[in-house]
Amino acid sequence: MVVVHPESLEEGGHGTTRTRGDGETRWTCALVNNMPDGAFIETERQFLGLLGAGSGDEALDTRLYSMPSIPRGEAIAKRIAEDYAPVGTIADHPPDLLVVTGANPVESVLQSEPFWPELVALLSWASEHVQSMMLSCLSAHAALSVFNGLERQPLSAKCTGVFRQTVDTADPLASGLRASLVLPHSRLNAVPTAQLRSAGYRIPVLSDVGWSVATRGINRAEVVLVQAHPEYGPTSLLREYHRDARRFVRHERDDPPVLPLRCVAPGDRRSLERLHRRITGGEREPAIVDSFPFDQVGARARWPWHAAAGRLYANWLTGVPKTGVATRSA
Repeated sequence: MVVVHPESLEEGGHGTTRTRGDGETRWTCALVNNMPDGAFIETERQFLGLLGAGSGDEALDTRLYSMPSIPRGEAIAKRIAEDYAPVGTIADHPPDLLVVTGANPVESVLQSEPFWPELVALLSWASEHVQSMMLSCLSAHAALSVFNGLERQPLSAKCTGVFRQTVDTADPLASGLRASLVLPHSRLNAVPTAQLRSAGYRIPVLSDVGWSVATRGINRAEVVLVQAHPEYGPTSLLREYHRDARRFVRHERDDPPVLPLRCVAPGDRRSLERLHRRITGGEREPAIVDSFPFDQVGARARWPWHAAAGRLYANWLTGVPKTGVATRSA
C-alpha cells in the first residue's frame, strides 16, 4: 500500500493522500517524474500503481519530485506547484528508495539535455544516500553514462512493441517470475548488453531487443536499471503510436511513426496495419487518423505483463531492509 505525501512548492502548501495505508511505514520512497506534460499524470499513476502492487500490505511513504529545468505548460506547472517538490530539496527527506522515470529526449547527446546537470546531481547524491534506486529508460542510460562511462547509441529505428523476455529465475529480482514472459519497450537509443556485463551488471531479464533489467551496486546504493517499460498499461504503446501518427499527418514531424509490435489484440492487428500503410505510403491526411477507432481498439488490448511487473517491484522492495539509510543517518 502506498501513502503519498506530495509537497507544495509554495509556502503553506499541503499534502494529499491518494492511497492510504495504516500502520508503521516500512520504506520511504522518492518518485522523480521527468515525463513531458502529455504523459506526466499517466506516468505518475503508473509508477504509483507498481509501487502499490509491489508493497502489498506494507506501508510505503512516497514523496513526489520534479526537475525545474524541464519546461512545463500552465496546467502541469500548476499541478507540480500543488503536489510536487523540486528535486533539489530531496535531501531534506532522504528516502530509502528512489524511482526516476524516463524523459522525453530532445537532444542527440544526453549531456546536452536541459535537465542533465540536475539529473547528474541527483544520481550522484543518491548513490551515496539511498539504499536502492530504480531508474527507467533515459534515466537508466544516464546512470550508465554517469557511473560507468557507457554512452547510449541511437537505433536505426524506434524500438517499440511487446517483446519476449528470457528470465534468470535464480536472480533475486526475478524470483517467482516465469522463465519466459513479455514486456514492452519504447526507445530510440540503447546501450549494448555486452557492455553492461563487462561493467559488472547482472541481467535478470533479457529481451529479444536487448537487456530489459540490469543491476549492480554503485557506491552505497543498489542500482536497478530498467530499459523496458513494465509500468506501461495495456494501451500505452497504442497511445504513443496514435500521438506520433497524428503529428506526422499534421506535418508536425517529418519522420513517419513506427508501428509497435503486438500492441493490440490479434483481431485488431490487420486494421491497424492498414492504417499504418496508408499514412506512411502517401496518404498523409489527418482525417484518416481521426477516423480510426483508437479508443475501441485500446479497450480490447491485452496486458500480459501486468502480473510480472508487480512481482518485479515486489522483489525489488523485498530486497530493501526496513531500516533505511535515512533512519541510520538521523
